[in-house]
Amino acid sequence: MLRSNFNRLSLALLLAAGTVTAAHADDHGSKGPMAPVLPKYQQECASCHLAYPAGMLPAASWQRVMSSLGQHYGTDASLDAASVRELSSWLKTNAGSYKRVSEEPPQDRITKSAWFLRQHRDGEVPAGVWKRASVGSPSNCTACHGNAAQGNFNEHDVRIPK
Repeated sequence: MLRSNFNRLSLALLLAAGTVTAAHADDHGSKGPMAPVLPKYQQECASCHLAYPAGMLPAASWQRVMSSLGQHYGTDASLDAASVRELSSWLKTNAGSYKRVSEEPPQDRITKSAWFLRQHRDGEVPAGVWKRASVGSPSNCTACHGNAAQGNFNEHDVRIPK
């Protein structure tokens, strides 16, 4: 009986620890909540760049991004109205709503968000890294985050290319 109660208590503590870890990650930006990627989002967006996790921007930013696809950061990324509605709805539903993405970044750019700049500050990521041909720009997440396409941006897995 004592052993059975101990096992139940151990299981309860492990489950509680998992919940605390997930909440901690959300509050401190080490991992946002990850929604399964909508296949149409992957198809349309990842044809040009990483299909950034929806949780990296707040809903208002995604709304502006989706309403200006004709001038999508210097490129015409226009889609048919049905696709825009579908993607916009999914992005709004899965947008970041936790502490690290509570404010809309300048120009709705993930790379200009406060949390991104904190995570990639000079000293941790020297400014020259962004100029390397193998990296190109801060928006090229996959250059250093090999598992970025799976939504994994764990700093322990970062490999900065030469």
